[in-house]
Amino acid sequence: MPPTRIARGILPFRQVLAFTMAQWRRHPATVAAIIAASAGATVSDVLMPLYAGRLIDAVGLPARIAARDAALAALGAMVVLGLVLVVLRYVLYRGIVRLTLANMADVARSAFARIQRLSTEWQASTFAGSTVRKISRGMWAFDTLNDTILLALLPSAVVLAGSTLLLGLRWPVMGALIAAGSLAFTAQAIALSLGYVAPASRLSNQWDTRVGGTLADAVSCNAVVKAFGAEAREDARLAATLAKWRQRTRRAWIRGTNSGSSQAASLLALRTAVVGLSLWLWWIGRATAGDLTWVLTTYFVVHGYLRDIGQHISVLQRSVNDMHEMVLLHGQLPSVSDAPASRPIAITRGEIVFDHVGFTYGAQSRPLYQNLNLTIAAGERVGLVGHSGSGKTTFVKLVDRLYDVTSGQIRIDGQDIALATQASLRSQIATVQQDPVLFHRSLAENIAYGRPGASQDAIEHAARLANAHDFIARLPQGYATLVGERGIKLSGGERQRVALARAFLADSPILVLDEATSSLDSESEALIQEAMLRLMAGRTAIVIAHRLSTVRALDRILVFDRGRIVEEGSHQALMAREGVYRRLVEVQSAGKVEVI
Repeated sequence: MPPTRIARGILPFRQVLAFTMAQWRRHPATVAAIIAASAGATVSDVLMPLYAGRLIDAVGLPARIAARDAALAALGAMVVLGLVLVVLRYVLYRGIVRLTLANMADVARSAFARIQRLSTEWQASTFAGSTVRKISRGMWAFDTLNDTILLALLPSAVVLAGSTLLLGLRWPVMGALIAAGSLAFTAQAIALSLGYVAPASRLSNQWDTRVGGTLADAVSCNAVVKAFGAEAREDARLAATLAKWRQRTRRAWIRGTNSGSSQAASLLALRTAVVGLSLWLWWIGRATAGDLTWVLTTYFVVHGYLRDIGQHISVLQRSVNDMHEMVLLHGQLPSVSDAPASRPIAITRGEIVFDHVGFTYGAQSRPLYQNLNLTIAAGERVGLVGHSGSGKTTFVKLVDRLYDVTSGQIRIDGQDIALATQASLRSQIATVQQDPVLFHRSLAENIAYGRPGASQDAIEHAARLANAHDFIARLPQGYATLVGERGIKLSGGERQRVALARAFLADSPILVLDEATSSLDSESEALIQEAMLRLMAGRTAIVIAHRLSTVRALDRILVFDRGRIVEEGSHQALMAREGVYRRLVEVQSAGKVEVI
């Protein structure tokens, strides 16, 4: 087996087992009880053949009373060992249930928490379905891994060590044979699993993840699929992915079959050697009939554990592969983290200052912003205008600290936001996105998301301010209506008004509006523009403008071009001179296509 292939198989094992040990250390008492119960129960299993051999020897004694007493003593020992085994197995399984459920909940919770805090760029470039599959598969793999290590491999190690020791004390040559055969078989099973089966299984898992991603992508975009009559096309896309998955999975399963057959042949050779040696010891008078029973019974126990070791290592390898992607998720570092000395920010006025700000996206060499200086006064309403890619969206993402600046500072009310906790900052900035995202929860829960625990009266008041109450009241279940995944049951205008209601209820001092009225009907547009103007009153508002009619009434308009503010002023002031803004307005007024 090539060493590099085995080394590649060992690395995931090391990562997953280190992760597993870290989870076990969170429950030390439970793990200690499991190990003690497992070892005690297995020792009872090891001693049982010894007393079975003594029982056979007792039956062969010439004196009947002595034979009876010896037989009863052996039987009593076997009964006690059986009771100990039952009690310790009960303790063992209760402990495993407790530990595994705690571990599964912990890893799922921590993986979810880590993913929630990863960058928006990571979220945008990762299939949600694949991520969910990695977590759910890894969580259940933890159950398999715990059972395999604590219920299977640990008892197997105790049985092999105990049986080898007992037989070795009586017949060193027998102990040496079983020890050598067991070690050789275990080494073979590990080498085949890590170097031969594991690489194929990892590829199979990768394609399993892709199947989940392909399914989620098509299902979540079903409206588009139906709009273009593309069901057959999506069927073909999934079929192609499944074909590759089937090919990779077939290879993994065939390799597993080959590995199992090879191990079975090795066990056959070991069993033949042990039985042959036992007969030879009996022939030369170094073993009685009871001894022969002890050796053979012990070996059959060892044989069962060895056979199972091969299967357990295969199961362990599969569970490690299933967990590996989740473990790698735990290792993902968020691009924006709270500083060690971070503290909650208190925003009262809402003044925003960009002080010599520079910013470069991670994968790019050219900075988007260089030495950007800007002050947005408290309560000022500012529009951001410019072509796509000019830096408008990045501006609000930096205010929301979805990215950290490369140089300079962003201060709100004189406080550097890099030193503020992200949760406290974002809880005081209400954002209404261009394409509002709603949870598949009730309308009331969606509106109250910015202020958990809000009363029904407060929720309805916010909906009225957002011109959303009337359409909600007409629904059969009103505010209890479930909106579907991402709000698919609502129209675009209805989703926008729910998002505005959410912002009204949050009542944050800073408001970010990614204006989205351009794709709505005239009635919805009028209702939303009215609600937006009402929402901006008394707050610092930043409006990303796609339809320039939205920004006419704002206090100031910033015109972006390649990360620079090339013009600024009111609508009237900018229209009074030749420039980028005036040209954009004239193009839109003429009905020409101009993407901004």
